[in-house]
Amino acid sequence: MTPLDVAGYLIAGLMTAVAVWRMPAALWGDEEDRRRRALWGCYAGFAAALWTKTRAVRIGLNDSPVTDLSVLIKHYTATVAILAILSYIVAIYGQYADAGAVPRHVRFARLIQQVAAKASVATLVLLTVLFFTVVDRSTPSDRFVADHAGQWGATLYMSVFYLYLGAASAVCAYQWALATAGARLRHLRVGLGMMTFAMFIGVAYTVSRTLFLWVSVIDPPSEAFALDFDEVTEAAQVVLFAFFAVGASIPALSNVRRRVKLWRAQVQLHALWYELMAAFPDQPFEPPAPLLRELTRLDTPADLRVDRWAADIADAVEKLRHYVPDALLPAAEAAAADGAAGRDQAGPLADAYWIKAALAARNAGAPAGDAAAVGTQHATDQDGEVAWLVRVAAAYRTVTPERARQVLDASTEAREQEQQA
Repeated sequence: MTPLDVAGYLIAGLMTAVAVWRMPAALWGDEEDRRRRALWGCYAGFAAALWTKTRAVRIGLNDSPVTDLSVLIKHYTATVAILAILSYIVAIYGQYADAGAVPRHVRFARLIQQVAAKASVATLVLLTVLFFTVVDRSTPSDRFVADHAGQWGATLYMSVFYLYLGAASAVCAYQWALATAGARLRHLRVGLGMMTFAMFIGVAYTVSRTLFLWVSVIDPPSEAFALDFDEVTEAAQVVLFAFFAVGASIPALSNVRRRVKLWRAQVQLHALWYELMAAFPDQPFEPPAPLLRELTRLDTPADLRVDRWAADIADAVEKLRHYVPDALLPAAEAAAADGAAGRDQAGPLADAYWIKAALAARNAGAPAGDAAAVGTQHATDQDGEVAWLVRVAAAYRTVTPERARQVLDASTEAREQEQQA
């Protein structure tokens, strides 16, 4: 296996990883993420095309009953990927809400919208016809361009694909170069710059290969030269996809910190949320599941799931108020003051004692009554509430059932003393 073959596997794996990573946001995210569904389709399409170029897949398909099948599949998937990225270009740069003259790049994007789908269909049809009629497929090839150099049928076939690929690369390079110049955020500017550079490589790749094929028809090259040219341009394409994959991922990496924070919040909240939802199974949208299952759900974004859990916990606490006396709150605060290392820990620990004791009272069959007093709200927004609940959940894990029962008994005794007085 040559270094180029190894690079082919690595770049196919990288593009596949990007496609898998971006899939949840593209399919189940908000409206801004849904607009990026087309970009995800580009990742998935190019990932499939790159796998057909790897040595094992390429040889297996080329030796199938349909000779050189990997070439046709590669061009099918690449054409679909190109249509997807052109659709993304239109979605991002074809919108302009302000009144007045429409900017040139917006007019250009709208023109692309009018011709992209038709050009893609025409390319697929023409490639299919040429592949099965004029391309010499008498023997399977390993390097299609090098093996068919000097053959007019293969040259015509590849020229059709390169015309489509080169035009799309030029469109992307133009739009992303403008976007790079106007980007204010550094990470966005770097990502767009890498994608622009990748598209310039794409233009050079298609132009050089097209010229090589047509010159070869007039003056057939030696087998060694054709193979060297093919490997050099294939190496350039590996660089192209590396820059494209990394550049497209850099803007999204700005959200990684928030996603990690949300993942940690789910891990920290799960035990508290799960126990409360087990007590009130009608509360959540879906039955509570173990932590691993919750973390691997793809039907709900992590931020929405954390917000739901926070709301579920708040609603469960509201229901628990009907099973305990008012005296539970001062009893929990007193227990927290004794057990906390500092004032910062006393608040979350008091809430943890209250919840654990209230759950014990309800599970023991306490009758429902008037709503008891509960701790004051410690946050002014959703993020603040989640942060507070994370601290409460951490304290909750340290409260034993026996200690919660002691706090509950203390509140019951205090209530009885008040009634006797």
